[in-house]
Amino acid sequence: MSLPEVMLWQQLRGGKAGAKFRRQHPLGSYIADFYCAAARLAIEIDGEAHDRAGQVERDQGRDAFLKENGYQVLRVSAADVMKAPEMVLAGIVARLEELVRVGGALHRSAVPLPASGEDFR
Repeated sequence: MSLPEVMLWQQLRGGKAGAKFRRQHPLGSYIADFYCAAARLAIEIDGEAHDRAGQVERDQGRDAFLKENGYQVLRVSAADVMKAPEMVLAGIVARLEELVRVGGALHRSAVPLPASGEDFR
């Protein structure tokens, strides 16, 4: 795992986002950096390599495959994780809450997200 992945995992592990995440989880022929099965949410950390020629197209193809197969994709920059991992976690929590609001993307077996302002333990 890269340093940004390790830093984000420290934020996600133990249900700190209000949901359980797995790291390096296979989805079809792809490996998601992090995956929340309850929300079908894949999180990808994009480093400098994602700006190189051809990589943008590969990322778009990967995202299209995942979306066609019922997964949500959230991309975050490695630089953002390095600068403010807590802010990235807040963005992930907001995305999870959005998924619940717009159609209950969380499976029935999912643990409810904590209320706003509640401790994320």
